[in-house]
Amino acid sequence: MSYRKELKVAELAVQRATLLTQRVFHEKAKGTLSKDDKSPVTIGDFGAQALIIHAIRRNFPTDEIVGEEEASSLREDKDLSNQIWELVNTTKLDDEASEEQLGGSPKTEREMLQAIDAGQSAGGRHGRIWALDPIDGTKGFLRGGQYAVCLALIVDGHVKVGVLGCPNLPVDNSAPLSADVGDKGGEGRGVLFAAVLGSGAVSRPLSRGALQDSQPIHMREVTDIAQATFCESVEAGHSSHGDQAMIAKKLGIVKESVRMDSQAKYGSIARGAGDLYLRLPVRADYQEKIWDHAAGDLIVREAGGQVTDVEGRRLDFSQGRTLKENKGVVAAPKDVHEQVLDAVRSVLGSK
Repeated sequence: MSYRKELKVAELAVQRATLLTQRVFHEKAKGTLSKDDKSPVTIGDFGAQALIIHAIRRNFPTDEIVGEEEASSLREDKDLSNQIWELVNTTKLDDEASEEQLGGSPKTEREMLQAIDAGQSAGGRHGRIWALDPIDGTKGFLRGGQYAVCLALIVDGHVKVGVLGCPNLPVDNSAPLSADVGDKGGEGRGVLFAAVLGSGAVSRPLSRGALQDSQPIHMREVTDIAQATFCESVEAGHSSHGDQAMIAKKLGIVKESVRMDSQAKYGSIARGAGDLYLRLPVRADYQEKIWDHAAGDLIVREAGGQVTDVEGRRLDFSQGRTLKENKGVVAAPKDVHEQVLDAVRSVLGSK
C-alpha cells in the first residue's frame, strides 16, 4: 500500500493542530491541569487531540486511536471545556480544499468531547491503530521551548506513517542545533516532518493553509564519533543524564549534549542537525508510551538511521499502549549505531 491518503490526512491534521497549539503557546494562561501521574496537560493538548481525532474518524472511521488524553476532567469543568471549544471551533486552515479533506471541525462541544474520548484504544498487534500525542513535551510548551504534535499509523504492529509538527524548530534543515534553537518561535520557525515506510523522510515548512513543498531529509554521515552531537531530554525524570555523560565520555565526545523536549529530537537528528538521541532508563519498571516514539522512530529510520532499545532490539509497537518489551531508546546513523550501542551496554552493564 502507498498510504498516500493516510499521509495527506495526517500531515494536514497535524498542521491544523499546530495552529491551535501556537495560539495557546503565546498566551500567558494555558489552562493547565495536573493528571493522575502529576504530568501537566493544557487546553492545547485537548484541543489538538479533538481536531486530529475528528479528522481521522471522518476519513478512516473503522480505525482505532491510541491518544494520550481523555475528557472526563472537561465534563466536570464547564468553563475549561468552553475555552477548548472556542479554540477548536475557530481553528481552521486557510485552504478550503484542505479543510474539506479533513472533514471540517467538530460541530458541537459534545462532538468535541466525544472526539477527545475516542483515543482510548488498547492498541495491539492487529489492525490499523493511530498513535497520537497532541502536545509531546508539554513542559517545554509551558516554558516556551520545544514541543511537537505527533501522529503515526501502526498497521498490524508496524509503523507505516509518521508525522511530526514542530512549531519552534527552524525550517532550515541545515540550522545548527543548540539547546535554545527556535525557542519562543518566530520568523523562519515551524517545520513538518513526515515519512511513509519504504519511501524516505521529508520536511516542509508549516503553513496556515495547504501543504508547502517538501524536501528529502537524511541523517548526517558521522565519520568521527567524537564529533557527534548528542540529543537528550530536558527532564532528568525522562532519561538518565549521568549515564549519558558517561557514554559520551566513552565515545570520546567532547561537545556538550543538546537538551530539548519532545520528539523534536527525532526530527532534528533525522535531518542531520544532530546525530544521536539517547533516552536511557531511569527506573526498571518504567514503560515508554507508544505515542512518544512511533512517529519519530519511523522518520529517523526512513532518513537512514537505526532506532533500537538499549539492548539492541527494535522498538515493538504491537504490545499495546506502551513499549513494554523495550527499555530506553538509542537512535543513531546506521554506520555508528552499533558503536553507540556498545558504549551504552558498557555503561549500563557496569552499574
